Amino acid sequence: MASLKEIKGRISSVEGTLKITSAMKMVASAKLHKAQAAIENMLPYDNQLHKIMMGLLSGDMKISTPLCFPHAQVKRVAIVAIASNSSLCGGYNNNAIRHTIDAIKKYDNLPSDAKDVYVIGRKLDQGLSKLEGFNLIKDYLLLGDKPKFDTAKELATRLMDDYVKGRIDKVELVYMHFKSTSTQIPTCETYLPLSVKVDNEASGHAGYIIEPSPEELLNTLIPDALCMKIYTVMLDAQAAEHAARTVAMQTATDNGHDLLDELRILYNKGRQSAITSELLDIIGGSMQ
Repeated sequence: MASLKEIKGRISSVEGTLKITSAMKMVASAKLHKAQAAIENMLPYDNQLHKIMMGLLSGDMKISTPLCFPHAQVKRVAIVAIASNSSLCGGYNNNAIRHTIDAIKKYDNLPSDAKDVYVIGRKLDQGLSKLEGFNLIKDYLLLGDKPKFDTAKELATRLMDDYVKGRIDKVELVYMHFKSTSTQIPTCETYLPLSVKVDNEASGHAGYIIEPSPEELLNTLIPDALCMKIYTVMLDAQAAEHAARTVAMQTATDNGHDLLDELRILYNKGRQSAITSELLDIIGGSMQ
């Protein structure tokens, strides 16, 4: 059995750790609320943009942008993967790394130099840098901490330009989708070519006067929607990261309290045993 001094030292150590985990939980929770607010503020614009596009597509609308047409053969692919810049967020980064590797393995038939992986997040870079069989592109490595629309638009424009010019034939997004504070869903979805589902029951553009034409407006809206998609995914992944960190720090705090209770019981038992031993020594000495 450990001495009372050692147990007391462990109690002090656990109490200090609890202060840290509690503070980190509060910080992560505050950041989570901020990330949720950012998504909620953007949703009305995103929903209205989607509604306008679906209205324009209803009927005999012709799409001329090459962003919606798949290439005849996939010879080169780009994967945009998002994780965290820091740790202490449970299994968030490990899940992101594992699902990124799974997305890359789908293209094992392609040569190594035909698979470009755009990494966002230092932890993702650390997890993939030891592997081979693809190109790591780190131009947007630190973008995950503070997503900015201008930077997201730059990345989206780069991907769209490469797709239109035939330098890449398909683009996929891999990230952790925020469903709730306790649930983050690994998501892999096709970014390019853009899949446009036409709603034949939509009201079209009735009631609107569109200049110069609905077709030209739609061809302008599609790149804007793709830029918005990248930004939305980054905000979504950021919210998932803060949610995972909040849960991880809450779990660590709860485990710390349980360990602290066990140590205090152990300390009290040891203290009681020491007092009993001293009393027996005093009683034994007085009887002699």
